[in-house]
Amino acid sequence: MTAESTTPDAYQPTDRTVPTRSRERASYDRELVHSILDEGYVCHLGFVRDGGPVVLPTLYARVGERLYVHGSTGSRPLRMASGAEDPGMPVCLTVTHVDGLVLARSAFHHSINYRSVVVHGAARQVTDGAERAAALDALVDHVVPGRAADSRPANAKELAATAVLRLDLAEVSAKIRTGGPNDEPEDLALPHWSGVLPVARTYGTPVPSDDLTADTPVPAYLTRL
Repeated sequence: MTAESTTPDAYQPTDRTVPTRSRERASYDRELVHSILDEGYVCHLGFVRDGGPVVLPTLYARVGERLYVHGSTGSRPLRMASGAEDPGMPVCLTVTHVDGLVLARSAFHHSINYRSVVVHGAARQVTDGAERAAALDALVDHVVPGRAADSRPANAKELAATAVLRLDLAEVSAKIRTGGPNDEPEDLALPHWSGVLPVARTYGTPVPSDDLTADTPVPAYLTRL
């Protein structure tokens, strides 16, 4: 039995994960949170530096009930989250998918359909060699599944310049908006188009690098995308 199968089906709400607006859109369902995280590439990592807020976009990957965030050993957030014995760096990590542009008859009721996850917690730098290697493979495979096995592993010099943050999934919430515009009854007769413009992610045809030999095939894991 895996660690995930023994955990509850939902995260426990906290003061920081219960929204002050549109509470009906919030969810703590574990499977839903995981699906939103697994579909994304880029998260925004928020922390406090020198008394002021900082938010950085970066790659991430989920492994069970942990998120791993990639960074340079010289970056400020990596230096602030020093190690396993340290209490960690307080962070807020967010992931958002835009699924549609909601166009209402009135400017006030324009909106977007979205799926988002917010994670609060203490980020710590991964120092264990085996865990760090597995986390780096997970980061590569999260972007393109199968790519880690089809690329050269990092060498000692590259590993020395690379750091990984670990953030446990404990204080977590999802928030979702679906459906059409919420037009006011008195606006329904106005001559303005109203509805949803769907937004979806697509992949183009892989473009080989200029120095790739002509007989190098496109990997199956790319053609499947």
